Order: sequence, then structure tokens, then C-alpha cells
Amino acid sequence: MLVAAAVCPHPPLLVPELAGAAAAELDGLRAACAAAVAALGGAAPDAIVVVGGADRAAAYGADAAGSLAPWGVDVRVGEGEPVLPLSLTIGRWLLDRAGLAASAFHAVSFDASPQECAALGGRLAGAAGRVAALVMADGSARLTEKSPGYLDLRAEPYNRVIVEGLARGEIPPLDPGEAAELWVAGRAALQVLGGAGAALRAEVLYDAAPYGVGYFAARWT
Repeated sequence: MLVAAAVCPHPPLLVPELAGAAAAELDGLRAACAAAVAALGGAAPDAIVVVGGADRAAAYGADAAGSLAPWGVDVRVGEGEPVLPLSLTIGRWLLDRAGLAASAFHAVSFDASPQECAALGGRLAGAAGRVAALVMADGSARLTEKSPGYLDLRAEPYNRVIVEGLARGEIPPLDPGEAAELWVAGRAALQVLGGAGAALRAEVLYDAAPYGVGYFAARWT
């Protein structure tokens, strides 16, 4: 049963060593992510699972490692050969900062169907008596003219639907095709959360686009 969830973005710049002199620009986001992740431990779960998007689906054990070397600095989490994709590497970094440990990491394909995502969410929620989920999900990268994908006027309404759903404690229907066009990297991971359950209490702690990419942090309990 899902008893808590945290939703956080996964930009490499969230890690201060990669942000360098610009690190302070994301201090508010880091604080919001820390608060969201702390809620997982506060729920006294039997297991914490981390879900994030990737080019292909894969499952990794509790000891899986990741590195941010491809993004400029070899900041490492876990032990052994780095295998975690970016989203799960940032997820593990957030858990490490909070003194929490995951029981498993799950990469969901960016183009996974809503049905596949919902099925995975149901399986994860039933994996233990009390399950907490850390869901790594970026919003649209087409919110402004300076966004990585340039401006698309559909991006802001799409992002708003996601944020309003997070505030209600539920994931609204998200069209995969439109998400791909709008560069919404977190669509599949969010739909996994939707398949895992809903929240009794929900709070959005951060909602902004400092680099033209929608970043939000939320906690469900």
C-alpha cells in the first residue's frame, strides 16, 4: 500500500558541485525537495522505491550506483559500476542527503504507455505492507523562448494540469504524444505514481521554471 510519495525534478544542476557559482539559484528547489523526501521517512515505510524516466525500462537493486560524470562532474552515489540513469541517480542523491535508503530503483521508459505505467505503479504499491515512493519527474522543457525546446504555447497549460493534480493528490490523464512534443520528461514516472495510489493529504512545495523547464516538488501523505 502506498503510504507516502515525494515528487522531485532531476536536473543535474540540483547537485551543487555541478551548478558551481550558480548553485544558489536552486537553493529553494533543493530545500523543497529535502522537505518532500523527509516526508517519506516520516511515514515509517517498510520499503522506499524510486521511479524515474529513462530511455529504456529497467529495475535496479538497493545497492545500484550512479554517476554525474556525463554532465560534467563525477559525483557518485552508491557502490560499484554506475548503472543508474540520470533521474534515478538524482533520486539516490536526494535520499542519501536525507539519510534514507531505497529498497529498489525502477526506470520507466519515457514512451511507456499509460497502461504500462499504471501496472508498474500497482505492482510497486503492493511490493510491501507500507510503501513510500520517490518519483523523479521534470515538467515541460518548452515553457519559454530560452527553454531547451523553445517556446510552445501548449506547455504552460499542460504543466498547470500536472501541478494542480499534484496539489489534489492525484495524477490526471496525461497524453503521451503531447508530452513528447512538449518535452515533458516526467510524464511516464508520474503515471506510475498515479497507478500506485492517491494521497490523503497533498502539498506542492515548489513550482517554477528557473531555466525554462518546469520543476515541481510535492509531498503526498
